[in-house]
Amino acid sequence: MLARPNRLTRGADYKAVVRRGRRCAGAHTVTYVSRVVTDGPARFGFIVSRQVGGAVIRNTVRRRLKALCFESLGAVAPGSDVVIRVLPSAASASFAELRTDMTKCLPRRVA
Repeated sequence: MLARPNRLTRGADYKAVVRRGRRCAGAHTVTYVSRVVTDGPARFGFIVSRQVGGAVIRNTVRRRLKALCFESLGAVAPGSDVVIRVLPSAASASFAELRTDMTKCLPRRVA
């Protein structure tokens, strides 16, 4: 589970990332990444519409993405805001397919 400092919670934050962030499209997700001025922790937000499926399917996909974000938290650049919009094809995607979408689009920490 992502801790509170690692989650986007305000609608204005979501809107800013989607409008100003860089976009990366995968097979099952569209990822928007924006670097903020502060050097705080990376924050993640998820957009899962009803087109993905019923409540059980949507929540399953969201939980999988949260787990993947938690796994990659150490590798993501600090100060990044990430919004992941889920496409309807994600309802039938496996965990491994979602992982490849995520690793392709997440910003990496610069050593």
